[in-house]
Amino acid sequence: MNVLEDPAGLAELQKLGVRSVPVLSRGAKYTFGQSTKQIVEFLGLDEKSGPELSTDELAARVDKFMTAALELIPLMPDDRLDIHVPGRPRSYRTLGFHLFRVVQAFLDANDGVTLVQAMFREEPAPNASTADLVAYGTGIRQRFRDWWQAGDTAATKSLSTYYGPQSLHELMERTTWHCGQHVRQYMMLLEKEGASHHRPLVPSDFARLPMPQNVWDG
Repeated sequence: MNVLEDPAGLAELQKLGVRSVPVLSRGAKYTFGQSTKQIVEFLGLDEKSGPELSTDELAARVDKFMTAALELIPLMPDDRLDIHVPGRPRSYRTLGFHLFRVVQAFLDANDGVTLVQAMFREEPAPNASTADLVAYGTGIRQRFRDWWQAGDTAATKSLSTYYGPQSLHELMERTTWHCGQHVRQYMMLLEKEGASHHRPLVPSDFARLPMPQNVWDG
């Protein structure tokens, strides 16, 4: 169910003590929908789970996604940044900020900070321009590159999150497709607003990542 559009569904989840989505529930039991491995175990499926791409491949993908975003964001007219994306109370400005914020949250988790949902709800300054978003994103991309070069990147390293301990490999995969999904959305928004671009990302850039089937929720 899409609880953003279903108050009854949201109330049902709140009875379980759940305060964030995505989540899967069965009776009085539930699991957060952030980890493919946890979903497979919760549903009792006899399927392989876990990242298909190596950490090296994921690092290259997330860097490519951020680089594409830094190219795309300046193409959005500043006077369009307050418009909301389809089906969600999120502005174009917030989306441009958020796609880098998910990478920052991953880096913070690697520094020993517990990843919590509040990190993903942070907003840019109300008057942040495309230039401001690019400056922020450029800093996050450089921080990611510096972290990767520093070498504390063992795939099995355990990171603390609100949905339980996750390996660096698992959280890195989620960060990669999460960032990539939002860049995919930004390309579509630019086309919707009549801004042309050469589509810096193509379907092969998302291959072997557990991408959502749809570009937008619902």
